[in-house]
Amino acid sequence: MSRFSNNGKNYLYYGDNLDNLRRFVPDESVDLCYIDPPFNSKRNYNQIYNRIGKEDIAQAQAFIDTWMWDDLARKGFSDIVQNSNGLFTNQATNLIIGLEKVLGQDSLLAYLVSMTLRVAEIHRVLKPTGNFYFHCDPTSSHYLKLILDSIFCSQSGDFKNEIIWNYSGWNSKLKDSFSKRHDVIFFYSKGKTQTFNSYSLPYESKEQYVSRRKQKIFRDETGREYVLSDRGGGQRIKRYLDEAMAYGQPIDDVWKIDKLNNSSKERLGYPTQKPEALLERIIKASTNEGDIVLDAYCGCGTSVAVAQKLNRRWIGIDITYQAISVILKRLEDTHGSQVLDDVILDGIPRDINSAEALANRKDDRTRKEFEKWAVLTYSKNRAAINQKKGADQGVDGRAFFPITDKEFGSIIFQVKSGKVDARDIRDLVGTMSREKADLGVFITLKSPTQPMIKEAKSAGLYHYQFFDRDIPKIQIVTVEEIINGDAKFNVPLVAGVLKSAPRSNDDGGEQLELVAG
Repeated sequence: MSRFSNNGKNYLYYGDNLDNLRRFVPDESVDLCYIDPPFNSKRNYNQIYNRIGKEDIAQAQAFIDTWMWDDLARKGFSDIVQNSNGLFTNQATNLIIGLEKVLGQDSLLAYLVSMTLRVAEIHRVLKPTGNFYFHCDPTSSHYLKLILDSIFCSQSGDFKNEIIWNYSGWNSKLKDSFSKRHDVIFFYSKGKTQTFNSYSLPYESKEQYVSRRKQKIFRDETGREYVLSDRGGGQRIKRYLDEAMAYGQPIDDVWKIDKLNNSSKERLGYPTQKPEALLERIIKASTNEGDIVLDAYCGCGTSVAVAQKLNRRWIGIDITYQAISVILKRLEDTHGSQVLDDVILDGIPRDINSAEALANRKDDRTRKEFEKWAVLTYSKNRAAINQKKGADQGVDGRAFFPITDKEFGSIIFQVKSGKVDARDIRDLVGTMSREKADLGVFITLKSPTQPMIKEAKSAGLYHYQFFDRDIPKIQIVTVEEIINGDAKFNVPLVAGVLKSAPRSNDDGGEQLELVAG
């Protein structure tokens, strides 16, 4: 378990963060943890109490689909109440019991149970000087703060700040409320002494400094510029600009940092991507170079990318392979392929046994992960995953290939992990016709039968005019071929569906001035 402090590697885990935290992250090994779990910022308070209005049914369903009161939630609730692993304080246990009586056994309680399980593990892995940041939205922050207090403050930790991330944006005129322009980030320390680098933002100019205070500039007999500040009791003192500005503008708990827009160089096309400036501020304040940063819901990897840029080491965990593939591509795009030499991956199928294990996961949250892994790995992240809930109508992914300089053909992917036969190929032919796709790729965990191969050949050939050659309309690919690197595409695919991350220029991001203290 000492590997995190000794081998200089970074770790990226694919799978449930609770399982990975318990199995791989040792006690008191992490300097900073930031998490940004999935939450639905558009749902309203009525939805929390299960009175769902028709106008918000889609947003509510997104929350319910993610957090369901199922066998997983029941087991988590039982683990907390019985304190099965000895991590839960009396305060945390009693709080969850009380919330069950208030909220009932439904999606919100499932969410709070899930967070309690994971925050208790995060508290365990933090060093005594470690810090924790929990990113959430205002609709559930009041419940979450009770949970964080019950875990951190009851064990000699401290609540430090409720940080308001205030961002710009556009809303149509709201009929019954003010525009929503912020997220909440709770900041806790594990112990009474923590790593914290006080810092300030440098002022742009003396004019900015003065205008913020609505003060007038004076000059004394030496020519030095100063302003008059109110000291209280009717007294005013001189504050020389060269001295005052040297300390910069202190950062408070309201952070005005814009969200990423469609034209941002950082934007990768990931729906919940956070700006690097937000994570830079957190990581610079609460770690030093060489420290270890953990993100247990790392998504598209903003925290990982910033930690890498700031010479911190990192541990990332995510339950979706799409996130893992985005992070790897982001790191490679920014720092070059050599950066991956220092990344240890865990949970990604390396052989048939591990691929079968992924395909046979019982957890509803990961029922499509095998399909995602197969499509993205085979297409080298150039395919788009079908994200529709429920029936996918025979389409697990799509990709495009150039026909001419201005035209593109389409490819449909189907993935099967169970028994397969010729009917599956006939179904793919029908799906291609319905979707007006030019080519089809059938990925199978099991070996294809001879009737399947014959049925694929009977679908005929496609004349690929870009290279002036004929290729099979349907290609059958086995998972074993993907793992062994033997599966090759018949056509070149267009650039990935996610944008490339900008190349690192080592600018260090937001310019902060450290303040002695």
